[in-house]
This record gives sequence, structure tokens and C-alpha cells, in this order.
Amino acid sequence: MQRLYFLTPDLDTTVNIAHELEELGLTHKQVHVTGNDWQALQERGVNNATLRQTSDVVHAAWRGLKYGLPLGCVLGVAVYFGLGEEFGPRGIATLIAGMGVFGGLFGIWTSTMVGVSVHDVKVDKYEQEIHDGAFLMMVDVPDEREESIYSIIHRHHPEVVIDKVTRSELKHHWGTGA
Repeated sequence: MQRLYFLTPDLDTTVNIAHELEELGLTHKQVHVTGNDWQALQERGVNNATLRQTSDVVHAAWRGLKYGLPLGCVLGVAVYFGLGEEFGPRGIATLIAGMGVFGGLFGIWTSTMVGVSVHDVKVDKYEQEIHDGAFLMMVDVPDEREESIYSIIHRHHPEVVIDKVTRSELKHHWGTGA
């Protein structure tokens, strides 16, 4: 699955493209739009982007789990050696597992608090245009249909900027919406 970003100049173009994408077989869940006039989008039947698509909240949660779980286990071992041998063999396993779960949950919580404030790389790139009234469509397309959808939309709407996240952007920016 590949995410394409369409920067559209106005509401009518955005709605037309959303309907074209539905006619091409993409579902409502595969097309998300962000912009200043989200109520007009909703009234016209276009799927508004959520925090999940416009920020780094999902990837931040995974990072929090990835680092929090092992750090919690290490903390469990440190507590065991700090308090002595009072726990017994079952107690140490319970302590380490419990501290691992706590570390994972704490990591998820703290990371998502940060991830909410980190924009998706393309939302960040086109922030000024969105502020000026443009809309950014985030369209999840199957890899094998990427080129055909790109060419159809570009042929019908040459004014639309079509973009996707590059390796360079991934390397220099934390946020990629899910």
C-alpha cells in the first residue's frame, strides 16, 4: 500500500477527485482530506482526516512500546537485585514481566503525547497552502494501482500537485501519518 498526497486548490476540485477515486474502486476509508473548512468537506460526503493521518501518533506509540518494554524489564531486574532475594523464583518472573508491561504502557503513553504534536511530513510541507485554503488529500492506493491512479487524476486535474513521501523526507522527518 502506498500513500499518495494530492494538494488541491479548492473544495470543488477536492470533492470531484474524491468521487473519481470512489469510481476507481477506492473505499471511503482509503481517502482522507485535511483542510481549514472541514465542515464543508463533511457536508459534501468527503472523509475528513483524523489525528491518526495528520500526525505521528501511531508510529510514536510503536516507538514507545519498542523502547518502554525492554527498559521496564531492565528496571524489573534492577528492582529485584536492589531489594534482595525476597521474591523467590516465581516472584522475579512476575516482577520482571510486570515492570515490562508497565514500561511498555508508560512508553506508549509518553510517546503518543509527543507524537500528537508532530505533523505528518506532507502536512508539514504544505502547511502554508492548507492555511491559505487548499486541501491535502491522503490517498492509500495498492502498489500495483499507483501509476494508473496518478495518471488518471493528473490527466483530469492538471492543477493538482501529486506527491508521496520520499526516502529523503523519511530520513529527515519523524512524522508519517498512518
